[in-house]
Amino acid sequence: QVQLVESGGGLVQAGGSLRLACAASRSIFRFNAMGWYRQAPGKLRELVAEISSDDYSTKYADSVKGRFTISRDNARNTVYLQMNSLKPEDTAVYYCNGRRLAGEYWGQGTQVTVSS
Repeated sequence: QVQLVESGGGLVQAGGSLRLACAASRSIFRFNAMGWYRQAPGKLRELVAEISSDDYSTKYADSVKGRFTISRDNARNTVYLQMNSLKPEDTAVYYCNGRRLAGEYWGQGTQVTVSS
């Protein structure tokens, strides 16, 4: 069983930055891809960013392109989400996700609140 633990959320003013971290209890190479999702109140959970384990290719939601960057540190089994130029509409609970053919794993989530 793999555990994913997020950290780095908090309250920030619009235009500010935060860096989220997702620490895995085992090697992140066991996942085909690692990603960040978010869920705002009353909305469905949506993919924010994802990074593959084979070629490190990335993909982003249109709403965060140019502002957010996903990266990984394989030695630390950690995936990061650097969030710049934050907007109030980025307010949500952010979840770390590890995807494998056999299924997927989720962290417990970390709250990000952006004030206007």
